[in-house]
Amino acid sequence: MPTDSQHHSTPSRLDAWTIFLVFLRLGLTSFGGPIAHLGYFREEFVQRRRWLDERSYADLVALCQFLPGPASSQVGLAIGLLRGGYRGSLAAWAGFTLPSAIALTLFALGIATWGDALPAGVLQGLKIVAVAVVAQAVWGMARTLCTDAPRIAIALAAASTVLLLPFIWSQVAVIAAAGLIGVVFFRPATTEAHVVLPVAVKRRAALTALALFFALLMLLPLLASGTD
Repeated sequence: MPTDSQHHSTPSRLDAWTIFLVFLRLGLTSFGGPIAHLGYFREEFVQRRRWLDERSYADLVALCQFLPGPASSQVGLAIGLLRGGYRGSLAAWAGFTLPSAIALTLFALGIATWGDALPAGVLQGLKIVAVAVVAQAVWGMARTLCTDAPRIAIALAAASTVLLLPFIWSQVAVIAAAGLIGVVFFRPATTEAHVVLPVAVKRRAALTALALFFALLMLLPLLASGTD
């Protein structure tokens, strides 16, 4: 429930077409991987359009990082859901995903047909540019979230752990441990003012989706091992 220190204004709902066009522009201009996309999203939806505040966006990113799959796609789906319901979520996914899917398909067809004509080093150059884009996104989020020495130390420790232990469950363990550390040592004395995000999902639908998630999480590895 919102407290007195929170903003009670609910962000206005947007139609699916508007959400689609906004995410389509991002899909056509955002390069790099999920971390870079999170930086683009923050610049577009927090700083420019003010669809979210910093705290709400950071909460969404933290939640989506804890889930399996690309965090940027999940954050985009969540933003579309918050601003336009289920249609807005679908519009956000389509607008952001279709450009890269179409470009990747055309690129694959082009490589298969004219691969020998592609100058040497082009792909390597694109990878180098992507590194710079990701670094800029990480730096922008770090300046907002890592504001003091303890938070910087936790971020460095988490990064070192996942680099030294490159396993799936080590990433989950690091995220869970960081959450526990935050609850114990970084609980704010007073609740900071922030926009309370409207959740356009009914409780029954949320519980059904959660049960389906855990069912697939347990069954899919068993099915995969059975097909080997």
